[in-house]
Amino acid sequence: MSHEHRELLQTLTQGDWHQQTPVMVIGAAVMDMVAKADALPERGGDIAASVTGFHLGGCALNIALGLKQLGIHSCNLLPVGEGMWSDRLRREMAARDIVSDLQVSGADNGWCLALVEPDGERTFISVDGIENQWQPEWLSQATPENGLVYVSGYQLGAKQGTVLIDWLDALPEAVRVVVDFGPRLDVLAQERIDRLIRPGVILTLNEREATMLGFTGDAQAFCRELHHKTRELVVLRCGEQGSYYYAAAQDCGWIGARKITVADSIGAGDSHCAGLLAGLSLGLTHWQSMTLANCVAAYVVSRTGGDCAPTLAQLADSLGSAD
Repeated sequence: MSHEHRELLQTLTQGDWHQQTPVMVIGAAVMDMVAKADALPERGGDIAASVTGFHLGGCALNIALGLKQLGIHSCNLLPVGEGMWSDRLRREMAARDIVSDLQVSGADNGWCLALVEPDGERTFISVDGIENQWQPEWLSQATPENGLVYVSGYQLGAKQGTVLIDWLDALPEAVRVVVDFGPRLDVLAQERIDRLIRPGVILTLNEREATMLGFTGDAQAFCRELHHKTRELVVLRCGEQGSYYYAAAQDCGWIGARKITVADSIGAGDSHCAGLLAGLSLGLTHWQSMTLANCVAAYVVSRTGGDCAPTLAQLADSLGSAD
């Protein structure tokens, strides 16, 4: 375990830390079917795959679970509808003591096939459901006065995504919005992207997503340029290289990744975001929050599926066993 990881865990487990900032999580709850395959099929082809299990999924649900495991309370607006997948979601969310404050009707929830290649890389085929059919009335009673609001790019890019963007635009200045564009950034309309890269928005991106926004290899220059537009924390996740963050000229830098064996990368970005949100809500510094985020993400990708976020005790045990 690195000095930075050890220092952080000592800070969190030995200190008297309490949640200082409310957190709201907005996005999807779906079920993930995880299957292993030697490679992805070519167009018109066929591959053999083996199903390894069903897991709670959806970026927002992964984050809600990650926050709960870390002892952070969140208000969860995760549409759960009517049908086979919705019923299964309710049962499995209840078993994990996860509650959604948004029970809706009219359609079933979606699901996702996650194909995992031998190196752990995952490719999704998502079947949309009611989680992408946002209505203004769903948000009419949910206007926080301050705190952190997370929203997933999957929902921002959906047909009804402007409902969410309009709502985000109307939030008070005291609310820090956290946007994770996700893999559908390439189909997100430029007008929507421009409305989201604005003051008050924390951005978290992986390398693929950053490249779509102009990243050419210089993490500091890229994040600094985005920060000039958002005046907020910008996070760039670079896998084995670790993560870079920029919050100010004297508050930026690389946070090293833990060396682990990757089982799959499902939920890697979600778990990193959950750790970041947890740190910020506890009042940790950006550096500490990023270090926590890297630790949580490493724990999750070393296990199968994206619904295996650790408690602080489990995280400490995993770090200790790596000594």
